[in-house]
Formats: sequence, structure tokens, C-alpha cells
Amino acid sequence: MNTQQMNQKQDITTALETRYLLYAVSTIMDRALPDARDGLKPVHRRILYAMNQLRLYPQSNFRKCSKIVGEVMGNYHPHGDKAIYDALARFAQDFSVRYPLIEGQGNFGNIDGDNPAAQRYTEAKLSKYSIDLLQGLEEDSVDFKETYDSSSHEPSVLPASFPHLLANGASGIAVGMATSIPPHNILELLQACILLVDKPNSSIQQLSEIVIGPDFPTGGIILDSKEDVIKVYTEGKGSFRLRAQHHFEELKHGNWQLVIDKIPYQVQKGKLIEKIADFISLKKLSLIQNVRDESAEEIRIVIEPRSRNVQKENLLTSLYQFTDLETKISVNLNVLIDGISPKVSDLKELLKTFLDHRREILLRRSTYRLKNIDNRLEIIEGLLQAYVNLDRIISIIREEADPKSAIIGEFGISELQVEAILNLRLRALRRLDEALLSKEQEELMKERQALEDLLESQSLQWKSVKNEMILLKKRFADYELSGRQTLIEPEEEGYRASFQEDTIDDSPVTVVLSENGWIRSYKGHGLDYNSFKFRDGDGIKFIAQSSRSQQLLFITSEGKSFSLYLEQLKKDKGYGEPLNLMIGTGNVTSIVSILPFNHEGKGLIFSKKGLGFAIDFSSLQSSTKTGKQIFQLSEGDEVVGLQEITGDNVIVLSTSFKMLIFSVNELPLLKKGKGVRLQRYKQEALLDVMFYSQNEKNDTVIKKIFPKDEEISFWMGKRGQVGKMGPKKLLRKKITKFEDLL
Repeated sequence: MNTQQMNQKQDITTALETRYLLYAVSTIMDRALPDARDGLKPVHRRILYAMNQLRLYPQSNFRKCSKIVGEVMGNYHPHGDKAIYDALARFAQDFSVRYPLIEGQGNFGNIDGDNPAAQRYTEAKLSKYSIDLLQGLEEDSVDFKETYDSSSHEPSVLPASFPHLLANGASGIAVGMATSIPPHNILELLQACILLVDKPNSSIQQLSEIVIGPDFPTGGIILDSKEDVIKVYTEGKGSFRLRAQHHFEELKHGNWQLVIDKIPYQVQKGKLIEKIADFISLKKLSLIQNVRDESAEEIRIVIEPRSRNVQKENLLTSLYQFTDLETKISVNLNVLIDGISPKVSDLKELLKTFLDHRREILLRRSTYRLKNIDNRLEIIEGLLQAYVNLDRIISIIREEADPKSAIIGEFGISELQVEAILNLRLRALRRLDEALLSKEQEELMKERQALEDLLESQSLQWKSVKNEMILLKKRFADYELSGRQTLIEPEEEGYRASFQEDTIDDSPVTVVLSENGWIRSYKGHGLDYNSFKFRDGDGIKFIAQSSRSQQLLFITSEGKSFSLYLEQLKKDKGYGEPLNLMIGTGNVTSIVSILPFNHEGKGLIFSKKGLGFAIDFSSLQSSTKTGKQIFQLSEGDEVVGLQEITGDNVIVLSTSFKMLIFSVNELPLLKKGKGVRLQRYKQEALLDVMFYSQNEKNDTVIKKIFPKDEEISFWMGKRGQVGKMGPKKLLRKKITKFEDLL
């Protein structure tokens, strides 16, 4: 091995770290995250720029997509034609992007999930929205950089006259981070920009009065409250609940049918109908008889009930529970703020970044225009001299071997002026009118003074930016897609009633969840536990006694609640079904409580650090498979369980067997939250809680805990106190839960 080869040796850890870091940076900057200024990723920017270079304007003829893809791949983006064509096709789909940047001709796919035709069959050109992104590109408004092979140049960002990032949204997965930005209404965004120019200190709450929520191209209904929307826009992360739009049609003889008019964003209609049909055949949607697709240009999915006596709300509830007619749209406003630095931003920061970009574009375009005016004024000054000395200049041109030098020497004008004079055609001499030149000179001087004032005054600059937004808003208001497509209708907590069959089956059932996460139901109550079937190595984790018409609530240690309709469970067959496929929790071992749903019921949810609060069971119901976050946990904390409130006093027991009893009235009733202090701890944690009423002192568990009824008062206190060591009978047993005493 020679010296050069030895010098090239490198530690493998260092080499891998260096190369992986380069890959990660490349993925973040050049592939996954959009630029906050124009809202585009490099492949999108290159497609629009290439089509602009091909002069494929809205008034132009269509060109084959294969020509466009070839131009982009050959000149700017050498990463394969499929990635380029997929990005191009998506920009032409009015069901994928709120404001299509490309106007397509041919098969560009559909909302059923069908793919676009091959690029050799489709044609495209820029849409009117793209022109607003590209306007000013030829006026030195943005920086250009060398292309991958240094053969040409491409813009590092587009001028973007409207906030495209929020208007069309974006999604992508990088290394260690991701982005998910829903689309919004462009008129609302422009109005919010106007407000920010007028009042730069406007809060996100004030901006949310204008930008009331996302606006999806496929419509739908957003169910989140105003407070939840503001929270997402403030934190830059969260989710929105989106539901399909529908109406009921009355038929003859008292019959009716449900018609779905608009489906949630990014839900494929074909797969949605297929899933509904599968659930009908599996009897999981037993209230539905049939589903059919009657869509033409507009979506029309018809769902027939099993009978005319089916409750409409029950049918809708079952559809929302089992299908994608209600979904969650994740939000992660992670963008490249300055084209380089990734950052999770709030709504105000994204709009402010766009406005700063527009101001920078204004300054650069004004400077470029000022430079051109100076050049033109210099030329006009030379032409005026030529007008006065026209005969002499013609004589010099005819007689002198080097007329350029001779004119400069005799009249003392610049090379630019001489070039303009010498480049005049003979036919233009008759138009060399001194009055016209003087008028043009005067107008340019006025424009020059206005540009100088603009460049010197920040208030004039922001006024100009505001006027741009006002003019854009007026123009966009005339466009077909400008109106809001998505409704905002917050759903009240507890509004959704528990799903019930019209023929209610109240037969008693026992639900068993195994340690490995398999769940099944058995007929009857008070069953012999030895009769339950389990796989080898599995056993009982939870048992709940209920009825076939009831709903089960699941609480996890992460503070989430899930709902499950018992009709989903197989009746007395095999070892049951995997619970994580039914309620969307990836970790069944995190379940800490299972209890039957009770409309009037209230429960106490409590954590390891001794925090908790009372909650209505209706607030625990989850409308989607992904569950509902109820308890906001601090670092290192976890939910221990949830107990139904069955008495007027609560007993709290710590891991060091300190006991505290206080009134249930001291518990706050919340829909969700961080909780309040139940019992104060130093090193120990909360073990369990139970309830009892003053008029039920003969309760079996109470008798087993306390030797004499009158001694209970010894442990009475106020919520949040430390408590006292428990009774000796309790200490001797060293229980882990109160139910161990039964």
C-alpha cells in the first residue's frame, strides 16, 4: 500500500457519520421540505421554471408531458422521469391541490385512485396561478444558481406573489423530520397578510378570525373548535378532524337513503366504497343494506339503510366509526424558513416570512427598473443631441472610417449613447421627434423619483406590498375556485350518541382481553374463568361484564381513550381478535382500564404522580380509530387507571401505603387536561383509588380495609394532602389494587 492510499484511509464511523449527514441535509433541503417563501420543493420549482422557459403560458397551446419531463430532467433535475411526472401530474389534479398550478389535457388520474396515463399521452401548460408565482422572474427579482452540470442557471426561489405554501399546502418525509401542511383559502390568506401589514403585532388569535381553518379541494366539514384551531396554528403541530358532507333523500312509502356529496381530503373514493361494502358483508355495518356509486362529475355515493326504521344518527355514527368518512388530517408546519434552516413555525411566522419575501422582491424589482430607467435616460439624452445635430452626425457616418470614435470626440457623449444613435434605422429618423423624446424623458424622471422614494421609505414599501395583496384579492375573487369549499362546524363534546342497534340485544356478555392483546366476548356473566380459551403462554389481562348493546371504553397509560362497539367482537369463536387492529393502539400493554360505557356515568382518571380529574363518560368516547387524547401528561408521568365514580368519597392509596380520603366534590369536572393534585408525594407514587358512600359503610371492601366504621374519619382530609399510613389490615395484605381484597 503506497503513501497516497494510506492517507486516504478513514475511520469507518467518521466516514459513515459524514456521508449520512450529507445525505440527511440533501433530503431535507432538496427533496422533502418546502421553502416558506414560495411554498415549493426543488422539483416543483424546476417544473414550473422549465415550462416558463418553454413559454407554455395559459394562452399558449398544450405540449406533451414527455417533452416537459425531458426538459426538466435533462436541464435541471436528473433524478428520474417518474418522480418528475408524478409531481407534474399532481399539480394538475383539482382533487389533490387547492389551486392547480398546471392545466392538464388528458387522463391525469381521478379521485377513485386511478393513476394518470403515461406521459406520452398527456399534455400540459401553466395555469393562471403559476403565472403569479413566476411574475417578475426576468427582472432580477430572485437569485439564480448553476444547474447540476453548470450548463445553465435556475432560480433558487420563485417571486411568488401569493402565499402559495399555505394556499396549496405540502407534505414530505425527510431524515428525522417531516412536514404536513394542509391547503387554505387564498382570499383568507391575502386578507390575513393585509392585516399583518397594517398591524404587525397582530396575534395568531386575531389572524385565526380571518384564516378560520384549512380549505380542502374536496370540501368536507372540519369538526374542531375555534380554540383547537388556534392551538394548532400557535404550536405548528396537531391535527384537524375532517368529515364528509352528506344529505338525506326521502323516497316513496317512508323510505330514505343517505347520499355522500363530498368526501374527506386524500381519501380515494373507490377504496372507500370497497371498504363499506366489505363491512356490510362482514356484518360490521349491520344497519346498511347496500352502497352504490352514482358519481359523475360530482361525487354521489348512495347508502341504503337496512330498513326505513333505522335511526339516521345511528347509521351515520357507525359509518364515522368504521370508515374514512371521518378522518384526521395531521398538521406539521415544518418548513425551510430562509431556504436553508428547517423550523416548525406558527401561522404568523409563515405569513410574515412570505411578506418579507414580497418586500425583498419589490426592492429588487425596483432597483432593476431604476437601472433600466437610468440607461434609457442616458440614451434619450444622446438622441436629443443627435436630433439637434442630425445632419452633422449623418455626415460623420458617411465620411469617417470610425464614426463611433469621431462622434464621441466631437460631441462628448458616451458609448451607450453612440451605440443607440448608430443602431437607429433610417426609417426611424423621421420619428426622432424632440417633443416625444422630451415627454418620455419627463415621465421617466417622475418614475425614477418615485422609485427612489420607495427604496428609501420602509412605510412606502409596505404600502406597495399591501396594494399588491389588495389587487390580487380582487382578481382571485373572480376565479371559480376562490370560494371556501370546506365548512367549519365544531362538534360539541358528547354530541354523538352511543351506537345502538334498532333491535337492541341486551343479552349479558363477558369481554376478556388477554395479556397478548386478543379480545373476545362470552355469553353471560359470572362465568368460570377456567372456561376461557387462550393460546399457550397467554392469560387474562382484563375482564369486563357488559351487555351486547353497550360500548367499551379503553384507557391507556399515555392518557388516550378508545371506544369499541361490542358488535364488532366475534361471538364465542376461537381465541378472539387482535385488539390493536380494532382500536388503533399500537401497544395493547399500555391499556390500564376497560369499562362499559354509561351515558350518565362519570369517572376519575388518575396518574402515577398523583394527578387526576373527574370526566364524563361521554367525553371519553372516541369518534375515530386513532382515539382521543384525554390526559396531558408531564414528563415521566403515566396514567394508572380510570375508575367510575360510584360514591361521594374517594380513597387514594400510595405505593408507601399512605391513605387519604376526601370528598368527590373536590374533584374538578373536565373534558381533558393535566389534572389536579389528588395526593402529595415525595418519592412514592399513586397505587390505586376507590369510592364509597357515607350511607354504605357495610360495603364488603370497606369492612376488609377498616376494622371499625368510626375509624374512617382518621384518614379524612382535603384533596392534595399527604395522607396517613393505612390500616394495619391493609398493610399486612400488601395489595397492589383495592380489588385484590375481593
